[in-house]
Amino acid sequence: MSAHTTTSPSPTKNAPRPRPGSGITFTRVLRSEWIKVTTVRSTVILIASTVLVMVGLALLGAWGYAQIAQTMNDGGMPANFQAQGPGDPAVDALTTPSSGLIFGQLLIASLAVVLIASEWATGMIRSTMVAVPGRTPALLAKTAVIAAVAFLVGLLSALVSYLIAQPILGSQDLDFALTQDGVLASIINTGTYLALVAVISISLGILLRNTAGGVVTAVGIFFVLPVIMQLLSGLAAWVTDAARFLPGEAGNKMVAVTAADDALTQLQGGLVMGAWALAFLAAALIVTKKRDV
Repeated sequence: MSAHTTTSPSPTKNAPRPRPGSGITFTRVLRSEWIKVTTVRSTVILIASTVLVMVGLALLGAWGYAQIAQTMNDGGMPANFQAQGPGDPAVDALTTPSSGLIFGQLLIASLAVVLIASEWATGMIRSTMVAVPGRTPALLAKTAVIAAVAFLVGLLSALVSYLIAQPILGSQDLDFALTQDGVLASIINTGTYLALVAVISISLGILLRNTAGGVVTAVGIFFVLPVIMQLLSGLAAWVTDAARFLPGEAGNKMVAVTAADDALTQLQGGLVMGAWALAFLAAALIVTKKRDV
């Protein structure tokens, strides 16, 4: 009589295995946030409008520089106005590619605040945080997407503005090469500055969780605060020195082709603006970790 040994199957042999690549990864979170931004019609319209506004203002600026140069060449401008009024049109024309930045930053700041604050207003942020319990990856993905969009908007607008403005400027010999000192860096930094504006603005939206409050605060930081500091500059010398390190002022130096001796350079302006963006983002992440959704 022979004994037969039966080998029982391993208890884990037939157990379901997780699919390769399943789970939450930052790449997947990033992709989902990209879909959110690019599939909302109002967002796409606002992005396209920002490009059109920036290019339109640049063309208007190029036309204005050409008109000033023509008037000066024809001798139709009074000597006292010529001395106290406009500067050298050839130098001023170098700022044409980034001349639409003043309104571009307002639109990008508003877009960044709305994208994040609206999720708290509608309660959608709860679904996001359930899907990504760590919170930080979700917020970083949102920030990265809006910063990338802002950078592309700024870079595209500045480059198109440069190309379209050259024939207008060339009519008065004000055209300039892309390889001229500081010009290409100014065009790239137009996108970089808008990206940093987006980071600061989305951080404000996270901190305040209110669309109106976030937009008003962003406007105050980039537009109102520099004016206040300028009005107070006569009171003390340190006010003028401190004003150079405001986000808006540092951003202006990022895109400036020429700089005064006591002004920040393009690199210094970028470092100051980057420090502001990093500080706001760090504060937003810390607060979100500690507060309830």
